[in-house]
Amino acid sequence: MVDALGVAVVGFGWMGRVHTQAYARVRHHYPRLPLRPELVAVAEEVPGRAEEAAERFGFASATRNWREVAADPRVRAVSVTAPNFLHREIGVAMAEAGKHLWIEKPVGLTAEDARAVADAVARAGVHGAVGFNYRNAPAVETARKLIAAGDIGTVTHARFRLFSDYAAHPEAALTWRYRRERGGSGVLGDLASHGVDLARYLLGDLVSLAADTAVFVPERPRPSGATQGHTRAVGGELGPVENEDYVSCLLRFASGARGVLEACRVSVGEQNSYGFEVHGTRGAVFWDFRRMNELGVSRGTAYQDQPVSTVHVGPGDGEFGAFQPGAANAMGYDDLKVVEAYRFLRSIAEGRSHGATLADAVHSAVALDAMSRSARTGAWVELT
Repeated sequence: MVDALGVAVVGFGWMGRVHTQAYARVRHHYPRLPLRPELVAVAEEVPGRAEEAAERFGFASATRNWREVAADPRVRAVSVTAPNFLHREIGVAMAEAGKHLWIEKPVGLTAEDARAVADAVARAGVHGAVGFNYRNAPAVETARKLIAAGDIGTVTHARFRLFSDYAAHPEAALTWRYRRERGGSGVLGDLASHGVDLARYLLGDLVSLAADTAVFVPERPRPSGATQGHTRAVGGELGPVENEDYVSCLLRFASGARGVLEACRVSVGEQNSYGFEVHGTRGAVFWDFRRMNELGVSRGTAYQDQPVSTVHVGPGDGEFGAFQPGAANAMGYDDLKVVEAYRFLRSIAEGRSHGATLADAVHSAVALDAMSRSARTGAWVELT
């Protein structure tokens, strides 16, 4: 018996579309999933965008007011893909209305915001999932298993990088993303939040950090109308960029390992250059998102001049088998969100959490707040 589950999407930019497509595809890849998501409602404040989404994807209703979604008894689960400054208000309201919550990172602008949403979910007894999609890559899950099994020995140090050029053009519009009160800490929330989650997922809890930040494009043109994604605004009046383009951070883990995390949104020549290198006393693992289905592995007893092998993940690794029948067949970004949708729906069906939770979002947000504080003071910050 498969139960229908009414779902809604709040905020219909690019990420809203990705969530919608994940709901549409999830039972194709996971036919035994005991829940069948039904697209009940879509909310987007930009005029006409919700109606267009409903027509294109088959939502039963469309609205510009997300509060109508919270009050809709047909809706049992909600994806929140609205801008960062709305995460707390919408997330808390949806949980209080008894809706299961799949919300995009960074879950607000601060750790206080993330905690507020997490507490509301806990009080309501609903399930909460967070969009830390990179941990869902089968190669990342395989790396975690290798590290936990001691295949590379004791982890000594690691590097996490998240470089992109989505904000590199000086004519990129001065949208909410570049304002402190709406976009929070800039590249910290956009990209470093993923880096923190990957670091914790692979290596365990962080205990302290020291960070430096910078703004490299201090002014951008104001847009003349509604924007979507990373729109350019040629000739618009210039306004100040209020949050960070770049962050570099030294990390200390509870295990004693050391790490470096670096993220930048204005890296010319870099497109989604995300990945990690984890070194241990007997080997190392390497992953690059742009070669998502490959894992570099060095292990053995040679130590010096020890080779690195390229491993192509296959059906026995993570959720790869739900998408492809054999190793070296490619999975892509949208597939990671299908995995996320599956784990969210499975959590609802089974009554226990699978995948990234709001507790993970709180840990990430605490680290981001600490990075901002360290950059201001020039001091190491302990994480509590």
